[in-house]
Amino acid sequence: QVRLVESGGGLVQAGGSLRLSCAASGKIFSINTSGWYRQAPGKQRELVAQISSDGTINYADSVKGRFTISRDNAKNTVYLQMNSLKPEDTAVYYCKAIVQQANYGGTYQYWGQGAKVTVSS
Repeated sequence: QVRLVESGGGLVQAGGSLRLSCAASGKIFSINTSGWYRQAPGKQRELVAQISSDGTINYADSVKGRFTISRDNAKNTVYLQMNSLKPEDTAVYYCKAIVQQANYGGTYQYWGQGAKVTVSS
């Protein structure tokens, strides 16, 4: 199976920065699209940023110019650099990956366990 482990969440003041990491492990042949989503209390989960295997990147309008998604294919890891954080960025951040399993195991979607980000005003 495949496991996604996130790290890097925490508490930061408005205007500060955090970097989230999501490392995939297990029977991985390749990772197609990787993305970051977030869910604030009482709200639906929303897409923050995603990056495809060909390097195509999409951002939510609310984070454009402040957040940067990147991936290290050799490490099966995706990152989210978050700058100029605002209180409204407070949420649990989840990574998602579309993974093609090794040994012709098929292609499946996986989620991380979530990383809490709190931005104080």
